[in-house]
Amino acid sequence: MNQLEALKQSTTVVADTGDFMQLAQFQPQDATTNPSLILKAVQKPDYAPLLEQAVADYGKDDLGFTMDQLLVRFGCEILKHIPGRVSTEVDARLSFDTAATVTRAKRIMGLYRQRGVLPERVLIKIAATWEGIEAARQLEAQGIRTNLTLLFAFCQAVACGNAGVQLISPFVGRIYDWYKKQAGASWDEQAMAGTNDPGVQSVRRIYQYFKLHGIKTEIMGASFRNTGQIMALSGCDLLTISPDLLAQLAATEAPAGMQPELTLQMAQQHPVVAVHYDEAGFRYALNEDAMATEKLAEGIRAFAADAVKLEQLMLAA
Repeated sequence: MNQLEALKQSTTVVADTGDFMQLAQFQPQDATTNPSLILKAVQKPDYAPLLEQAVADYGKDDLGFTMDQLLVRFGCEILKHIPGRVSTEVDARLSFDTAATVTRAKRIMGLYRQRGVLPERVLIKIAATWEGIEAARQLEAQGIRTNLTLLFAFCQAVACGNAGVQLISPFVGRIYDWYKKQAGASWDEQAMAGTNDPGVQSVRRIYQYFKLHGIKTEIMGASFRNTGQIMALSGCDLLTISPDLLAQLAATEAPAGMQPELTLQMAQQHPVVAVHYDEAGFRYALNEDAMATEKLAEGIRAFAADAVKLEQLMLAA
């Protein structure tokens, strides 16, 4: 048994890609996309026609609408290759506008419905800002399931759980990146691997808290840098993994009798008092976490920049 097969026994494996032609070989349950992945895909010859067709069909007058049509087209193609759900992201430039995020999410879901996709097969990805979490609360109440992304801080996870969102995506690799950069030459890669990895520890803390307090929100580790981080989170509800790392897992033999790292029993061993945040408390807790503050802002900027690049490609098409 290889590591990918072993991982699937305790965790739902999700492919993190816009390259839907790669999906069959890994047989993931779900798939996630974001503006950066779609931008990367449409610059390949196999996928460029999807962008060109979107522009031909919907024009250049409302690039936001044409972009949503392109994202939904990718989502529909992905759904042909997986049995589960696809995550499609709201424009990151709306990350601090609750009303606009709700409106855009409803439009994306409407486009999926027009193409015959059932709502339970789509998750709307939204940045886990205070405004984004509030938008998700409203959308969930209307039957639109959400995936809160760019999640780096415990307070973000707790607020999402309190809002009743369907799924959260805590970012393992970007947390690891920040601490490694801060440590500089003193970083000891071996000592900080596996369960000592700060990104892995962040997800484990969230997992422990959610399971202990019966929070139904699904936890999906994301943004991995190596297979060691992935295997240290086996047993997590879901893990979304790039095709390169999926290939590495499939090519590596799993240890005999491998057990999941995360279990309900583990959560019960470390009780944590329930926490609730109002807006002021949330903003203060996030501000106190330098890593989360910096990585959230950086992530929104990067996704917004890639949305602009996508628009530029549309204008040039």
